[in-house]
This record gives sequence, structure tokens and C-alpha cells, in this order.
Amino acid sequence: MIDLDHVTVTYPGRARPVLHEVSWHVPDGDLAVVVGRTGTGKSTLLGALCGLVPHHSGGTVAGTVCVAGRPTSAHRPAELADVVGYVGQDPSAGFVTDRVEDEVAYGMEQLGVDPAAMRKRVEETLDLMGIADLRRRGLATLSGGQQQRVAIAAVLAAQPRVLVLDEPTSALDPTAAQDVLAALTALVHDVGLTVVLAEHRLERVMDAADTMAWLDGTGGVVAGDPADVLARADVTPPLAALSDALGWSRVALSVREARRRVQREQVRVVAPPPPARAEGEVLLVARDVTVSYGDVPAVTGVSLELRAGTVTALMGRNGSGKSSLLWALQGSVGGGETKVTGRVTRGLAPAEARRLVGLVPQTAADLLYLPTVAEELAQADRDAGAAGGTAAAVLAGLGVSLPGDAHPRDLSEGQRLALVLAVQLAARPRVVLLDEPTRGLDYAAKQALAATLRTLADQGRAVVVATHDVEFAAEATDDTVLLADGDVVARGATRTVCTGSPAFAPQVAKVFAPVPVLTVADVRGSA
Repeated sequence: MIDLDHVTVTYPGRARPVLHEVSWHVPDGDLAVVVGRTGTGKSTLLGALCGLVPHHSGGTVAGTVCVAGRPTSAHRPAELADVVGYVGQDPSAGFVTDRVEDEVAYGMEQLGVDPAAMRKRVEETLDLMGIADLRRRGLATLSGGQQQRVAIAAVLAAQPRVLVLDEPTSALDPTAAQDVLAALTALVHDVGLTVVLAEHRLERVMDAADTMAWLDGTGGVVAGDPADVLARADVTPPLAALSDALGWSRVALSVREARRRVQREQVRVVAPPPPARAEGEVLLVARDVTVSYGDVPAVTGVSLELRAGTVTALMGRNGSGKSSLLWALQGSVGGGETKVTGRVTRGLAPAEARRLVGLVPQTAADLLYLPTVAEELAQADRDAGAAGGTAAAVLAGLGVSLPGDAHPRDLSEGQRLALVLAVQLAARPRVVLLDEPTRGLDYAAKQALAATLRTLADQGRAVVVATHDVEFAAEATDDTVLLADGDVVARGATRTVCTGSPAFAPQVAKVFAPVPVLTVADVRGSA
């Protein structure tokens, strides 16, 4: 179905090609997963499959890419729409209508599908993706995860033979991600759809993969059986790290496989003692916080306290109110009262608010608007009333070095996140809020982020991370607050909350349940 023959992709101004002499075959009806560190060319490879590379991206392509017998270099994306559908990392960037139902139907309208058939396909696709209740909602009112599911539905409705997805579960909570992947797997197994997806959260998809391709950072690709590829790759999902820790020669691809092997080999682990509870100063006190959008409540009477020295995970289903709660704590929206070091956050002048609470939004690049890194850092100093060089020093303290003349849009996701964090920290806020900061980050970048958050906490700040990434929460946070329908349904130590929740438990916890271990480090420590 998909054939790449000695494909080399080179962009203008680049000294080296992004892909070099890549050959890869994906059989009809396979689910193929593309893995690799940030910046190794995963999005370029996916773009080449649907004609976005080079027709929209520019650059040159040598070799041939054929999908269903059509060379993508000779066909623009619109000419391939009946064969290959594509969903990018930012679903909202591809929307062309205002309502969910209209968006799902739009692609079929462009392909001239009969209205009766179109209506049937819309209904089937809405049900398949579990979004029938959203059909009349405005796209702008949806959460990031809901938008992701609509984008996938809009492509599926056209019934392509190949579906290409870039980070399809990055904005989804664990349950929603499982539903989406189950739907994709059913299409592969039952309908014969060929699916190619790139995903940083390999723990979600690797057990479903028929084949895997690892971009090794030199422009080359290593493809084959997923277990064999993961044994060589420089990306290490939790089960791969666990397999290494236990001395297994073959990587376990699923919790079930790992759990059975642990039982067969009688591996014994002991839960580590509870960590010492932080007794730092109470920095933030929120009482009866509410947020509504028209008649739709998003947060309903949440109260909480945050102490210096703690990193808290804020988790819950898509649409549970996590982002709304963060913005309410920052003082931009909502009712109730939030105080930081005794001062009410709502209604403060921007400069004063920044000194109390710094918020990194879900799309960090939304805060970047100047043409170079150096100008962004200098403007952050001016906005914060800080001495020149403060933001640059914060960036260096995060262990990140960026060219001052680089444009922010040319940075990787991890680099942009670090830049925005430095911009926000220039004002030295006591409370730092981050909304889904791990989207687009590989495992190494997430480890670096976890270390950064710990440093901030050790400096006497309170840090809150809204995230769907349960593996990151297990590694990086002390406490967890679980939201549902805008209300707190669980709170406490991360070890207690996450090991007690099937939906929000990390993979290691599932392997060793009911023993309350969270991470591979726990397993190594008990060996």
C-alpha cells in the first residue's frame, strides 16, 4: 500500500537532509507507528505520504513515495484526498467550518459524495469517534481533545484507504485515547484501512502496531517488528525501560504481556515508603472557584490550597475543566476567590499578576509574537520590570541554549516551551501553572521538564501541571487533583491517587498491581 524507495528530503538552508535514502514498505491493512526523538523528521515522513512534502512545505524530494500506486510527488494533497487522509498535530489549524457536523461533512462535499450517502457516513463516523453528542457544538467551544477527535472524524468520513496521523492522542485523556485507538484498530482489522501514525506517547500505541519505523537522527530509518525496533531505539517508553530493568531481552509491548511475564518469573517488588510531605508555606488558596461559558458550567465550586515546594498534577477527562481552572487560578476568568500570598489574583494589573502567577497555556507558542528569541527575552524583562538579561538567565538556568537570532516558530516544541517558561519566570512568580506542557515532547525532553519543575519547587514555588500524560505525572509530581465535570473527585499523593485509578494509573502500576509502585525507578529501587 505504501512504498518509499530511496527517499531523501532536503529543505532550503539545511546543511543535511531531514530524510536520507529512506526505503520502507507498509503492507495494505497494517498499523504502522513512526517513532523518534523530536526533530528527527517524523512529521516530514508523514507529510511525504500525503503530498504535503514537498507541495506545501517546500524543499526537494529525491526517490519515490507511492501510496496505493500513486507517486505523491506528482499529485498534490487535494488529488490524493480519496486515497490518503491526514490529521496534523494542531487539529484546529485544519478546520474550515464552524460546527462539528459541518466539519465532518465538508471533505465529502469536496469529493462530490451523494447527499444520502454523506448523511449516513456522518452518523457512522460521529458514533465511531464517540462525538455524536457534540454534533451541533461550535468547534471553537470544544476542548483540545474534543477537537482532535473531530479532526480524525472529518478525515475518516471520506473513507480513505490510508490514514496518516501526527500525534493523534497528544490532547486526549487516557480513556479517550484508548477509545480513539480502539476505533482505529477496528478499522485496520475489520475494514482493512492502512494507518500510519507518529506518536511520542508510545505506551499508548505500541501494543497495537504491526510494524514500527524508528528515525535514528541521521536521516535514516530502522523498520521492522516493534519489539525489535524498540530494543534498538533511543526512545524508551515505560515498558521498554521496565524490560531493560528486569533484564528481558525482548521488550514487552503490552501491560498484559509484562504482567504475565512478571507472574511467570515471580518478580517481587516492594512499594517505596511514602515521601515526606512538604510543609512549605501555603502560597495559593482558592475558594469556591467557578467558571461558566454561557449556560455551560466548566468549573463548579472548586477549593484547594497549594504549598511551596510541591508539584501538583491536575488530571481528568477531556472537558473536565482543567484549563478553565488554571485560568481561574491565574485570575483571568471565573468567580469565587483565589489568593496568592494573600493577594486576590483577579483584577490585578498584568505586571502585578505576573509576579504572583505565571501561566504557560496549552499552546505555548500563543505567547510568542516577536521575530527572534533575543527580542522575546528582552521584552519579557521589560514586561516584568526586571533587569536586562533576567529572562535569558532563567533560560540558561533551565539548561536550554537557544540562538538569539532564531525565530520562535523554527524551534522544536520543547525549545518553545522552555522559551515561554523563561518568559513567564522572568517576573519570578510564586505559583507556576502549565497546561499540557508535554504535548510534542519526546521522553528525554519530558525528563528534562520534570527536572525543571522539581527545581522550581525546590526554589520555593508551587507548581501545577494540567496533563493527560499519566506517565509524566507519575515521574514528576508529588500530589494529584482529579477533576470530573468541573469538580474535584479525588486529591492526595500522586502514588495514592494514580495507583487507585485504573484510568489514570501508569503502566508500571498496572503491571505490579496491587503493589503501589509507580515508576521503573521504584522497581529498580526494590530489586
